[in-house]
Amino acid sequence: MVKTGKEAIAWIHSRLPFGSRPGLDRVEALLALVDHPEEQVPTIHIAGTNGKGSTVSYLAAILEDAGLTVGTFTSPFIESFNERIAIDGQHIADEDLVTLVNKYQPLVDQLDEKPDVAGITEFETLTAMALDYFLEKKVDVAIIEVGLGGLLDSTNVVKPLLCGITTIGMDHMDILGDTLEEIAFQKAGIIKPGVPVVTGNIPSNAIAIIQQEADKKGAPMYRFNQDYRVLYKHPDPQWGEVFEFLNDQGKLVNLKTSLLGRHQPENAGLAIQMYHCYCQIKGLPISLMSIRNGLRNVRWPARMERVSQEPLIILDGAHNPHAMGRLVETMKNEFKEYRIHVLFSALSTKNVDGMLAQLLEIPNARLYVTTFDYPKAIKLDDNYENTSDKRVTIVSMWQFGLGEILEKMTNEDLLLITGSLYFVSDVRSLLLEMGGLAYDD
Repeated sequence: MVKTGKEAIAWIHSRLPFGSRPGLDRVEALLALVDHPEEQVPTIHIAGTNGKGSTVSYLAAILEDAGLTVGTFTSPFIESFNERIAIDGQHIADEDLVTLVNKYQPLVDQLDEKPDVAGITEFETLTAMALDYFLEKKVDVAIIEVGLGGLLDSTNVVKPLLCGITTIGMDHMDILGDTLEEIAFQKAGIIKPGVPVVTGNIPSNAIAIIQQEADKKGAPMYRFNQDYRVLYKHPDPQWGEVFEFLNDQGKLVNLKTSLLGRHQPENAGLAIQMYHCYCQIKGLPISLMSIRNGLRNVRWPARMERVSQEPLIILDGAHNPHAMGRLVETMKNEFKEYRIHVLFSALSTKNVDGMLAQLLEIPNARLYVTTFDYPKAIKLDDNYENTSDKRVTIVSMWQFGLGEILEKMTNEDLLLITGSLYFVSDVRSLLLEMGGLAYDD
């Protein structure tokens, strides 16, 4: 029996050594022992290479503003472990986590005795717990973010009302495949017979695969720039982006996101279209005010997050080339007047050379490449192609590198902390301890 939230989280983490093991047998066996909450909780399922987290946040905020009780299951966490399971933005309480772990610990032990379903992973356990929690709390709808891929991800046990696929890019190729088409096939695995699917800004070769899967399953498909459109206007002077949204219901003008980046209106537009579809499925009126309020109220840590104004410090967990390309585009377009210092680290499983090359496309940037305390973090003795560039500095301890950069910054400088979300989360925690998070809310 665990008694504290810390002990509960430690037990959940004890399943980490079983790794990430695609397949649904183990999680289905666990859910069968708790009367299949996945069949009783109304869900919306969202997959994609990038943009899942912000799309979940936008959609949840819109639905909450419209008066619904909304559960969210997301990963990874940035501020605290409990944020992975939340209702109306409130992270699961430690006492609820303790109750769940005490319920699931003997069930997992029971399944560990059966060779065909032994070794349930941390993510599989959390998936079952989240669905159980949402059922107990009687949420109106739970928005479930895919962990990895889609087809064989443990979240694919849900029976959704609606699905969304945000983007398709090259990531997790060791598991999902070496081409966009193979990766798209895995993401399209969340599509269910007759269940509508909304897609984001996806390359034509990948969207063709998703369309094939939707057609096979008789799932209505709503495509970006075909069934709905997003017209980017300009950055918001305060922070964020201004855009217009169009679909067969009409046009919404002067919409504002609270998150910065020219790709954010695309994520927001996907969320708006999913909200339209949800309202149609449930026979609910569409609230234009809820759309505006929801987009404006979203806060999503470590996604183009401004944590200090003077000096200007931005955090962004761009952890693969697709996300890094969007980040570089934003920096080049919207921060031309700044000297940019980039503190970067990543996991060794990622395309580190590719991301460093992208960051060097920012003409006014200097890169500080470092490592951090994580099993798969890059090692600084690795031979990175770009380390011979005079604008690249190797920093042995990121804490010292951060201090040196902050000491010499003026109002003409910008510090961008990017790469692995695990790294960005570590830096964010230190800035919080230093009193460096100064929101303008």
